[in-house]
Amino acid sequence: MSDFILITDSTADMPESFYAQHQIPVLSLTYTMRGRTYTQTDSLPMKEFYDQLRQGEMPVTSQVNPEAALTGFRKAAQQNKDILCLCFSSALSGTYNSCRIAAEMLKEEGFARKIIVIDSLCASTGMGLLLHKVCEMKQKGASLEETADWIEAHKLNVCHIFTVDDLNHLYRGGRVSKTTAIVGTMINIKPILHVDKAGTLQVIGKVHGRTKSLKTLVDLMEEKMGSWKDKNDIFMICQGDVQSEAQQVAQMVKERFGISQSLISYTGPVIGSHTGAGVIGLFFMGDER
Repeated sequence: MSDFILITDSTADMPESFYAQHQIPVLSLTYTMRGRTYTQTDSLPMKEFYDQLRQGEMPVTSQVNPEAALTGFRKAAQQNKDILCLCFSSALSGTYNSCRIAAEMLKEEGFARKIIVIDSLCASTGMGLLLHKVCEMKQKGASLEETADWIEAHKLNVCHIFTVDDLNHLYRGGRVSKTTAIVGTMINIKPILHVDKAGTLQVIGKVHGRTKSLKTLVDLMEEKMGSWKDKNDIFMICQGDVQSEAQQVAQMVKERFGISQSLISYTGPVIGSHTGAGVIGLFFMGDER
């Protein structure tokens, strides 16, 4: 095993078993709902969280602040190994900047090993897919520098394609207009979104009906994979309490592209607060976002 510690934040939306298996400390973004603030380790059960969203709750989310990041780094530093921290897109959160500040503070405290903080320009299980690739490299003995260089070279190859079921959360986040949210809901319009090269969430299409929106995710996967089509050995899906539909998308991907390995994970509360229940995201490696 390569001699560095991999750290990430809670918006990677991977199963807890993944973090435990790979011994990855997780810095927690928070969400506040009904006057109570929740963290990665003190959170509502996912079904209860999404039930609350369906009942109209609109949580407020907060980034990892420098103090919290520094606490996490100090704990990792006790192992006296180099540190690689992979963060939520800086275009969507201040978490990366907080971690960068915390890394400088750790060095000022006398941490003599290397610490590299990377802006993934990814979100949700897109960052999870990047973590999966990094863990594979780490297990094969890649150095800190080799791993960091690979991430910088390939993070924009991680394609994110989403659809949501509730336009009101996108309206609240400024992604669609109030008129679009009202009219779109009335006529069953489902937006298709992606995370672009700048790491921001953008609407790239609109289709009628849920069934068509799910098929469009797979159609776009075929369009975007390019030269990675035969190199994708795993794809990932995040879902906002719509497991059966996520499984439908997974089956479509497996039948069309023959990729046997997949991971379906919950969209975590921080991202889910902005997408609402019913979100489905598809993540894979491609030539261009």
